[in-house]
Amino acid sequence: MSFHVKPLMTGVLVASLFMACNADQSHGEKAANGVADSSSNPVETKTPNSDYKPAFEGQTRIKGVKTQTPLDVKMLTDGLVYPWGITGLPDGRFLITERKGDLRIATAAGQLSAPITGLPKVNSEGQGGLLDVAIDPDFAANRTIYFTFSQDVPPGTLTAVGKGKLAADEKTIEGATVIYQGLPAFPSKLHYGGRLVWDKDGNLFVSTGERSDTVSRPQAQHLNSALGKVLRITKDGKPAPGNPKFDAADARPEIYSYGHRNVQGLAIHPVTGDLWEDEFGPKGGDEVNRIEPGKNYGWPTITYGLEYSGKKVGEGITQKAGLEQPVYYWDPVVSPSGATFYSGDLIPEWKNNLFIGALSGMHIVRLVIENNKVVGEERLLTDQQQRFRDVVQGADGALYAISDGEKGRLFRIGKK
Repeated sequence: MSFHVKPLMTGVLVASLFMACNADQSHGEKAANGVADSSSNPVETKTPNSDYKPAFEGQTRIKGVKTQTPLDVKMLTDGLVYPWGITGLPDGRFLITERKGDLRIATAAGQLSAPITGLPKVNSEGQGGLLDVAIDPDFAANRTIYFTFSQDVPPGTLTAVGKGKLAADEKTIEGATVIYQGLPAFPSKLHYGGRLVWDKDGNLFVSTGERSDTVSRPQAQHLNSALGKVLRITKDGKPAPGNPKFDAADARPEIYSYGHRNVQGLAIHPVTGDLWEDEFGPKGGDEVNRIEPGKNYGWPTITYGLEYSGKKVGEGITQKAGLEQPVYYWDPVVSPSGATFYSGDLIPEWKNNLFIGALSGMHIVRLVIENNKVVGEERLLTDQQQRFRDVVQGADGALYAISDGEKGRLFRIGKK
């Protein structure tokens, strides 16, 4: 049976917590290929927070597009509790994480299993908890799963990667063990990153955040720290062969790219094999980036966002030699989270489009990408008024999305 898993390349004061959580919360088209026509307007109509200008045309507020295929949207269940990550199983079912520490199986009809036991203790305060989940490329043979979570490690917490085997009765994870810790630990409840996606060689890309605090923020630029990075590790949690080499003698060998704020989306382009990510900006400046090994993506030196106070971040610059520009950014924020490229045949006009769950935006982002540039944007499921946390393609070619909240929902987005 063919199936789709997320593509293979296939500090803290109450005020600051509130502000960071706000950020986390904070038309024509050619039907054949989804390219915007000259009469379509950008989907964003709100006034930007800053007067920063994009580095190139189309870097923000690209023209809107509209899906021509009639869509069938079904809410399959509202029985999830703060779900965070979703991935497909070979038989068409899904594994879904809940931040408090539970892992559930959902059928394509929305039936939920009891919580699966055997996972390590998680710290679910703030933005922490059980985060993403991915199945081993050889899951059918070894039943191994991988997961990220916020782990208590004095003097604080960190983003950890664990692995274990889904028991035959699907009631427990056997032999769960931590294979990687994103050091240093830091006393913050924010910005854990935590996404997982496989590369073509069976290594794991892992995202981390810079933990939000102004004290920890500069570590996004420090190569001796795993904070604010995209990492690439083996199935055993070791630095993956072929990772970029850095001049700094103390550079961590698992680092793949750096200068990130809080990466909550990772996806592999189904044609080019390139790694793409999305990350939260502060007040404005959410980004989509195409990740190249060894590159510096700028945070906090450059950004299209402002501090939550409205002041400029650092020197208040958006460009600097040697620092990568985002392919696309939003101001105001949409709070982009889990992402996937569409590679199915059910809705052909979506082929190779990038879909991203938007939390504060309360929609699913659709980005049409050509030659590594965004050429169209659409907002889907705006009528649902849900904080969308993650999205994945199912075995049936439909998209399945989970929404954040105490009554977290699972949606199917297919064709009428």
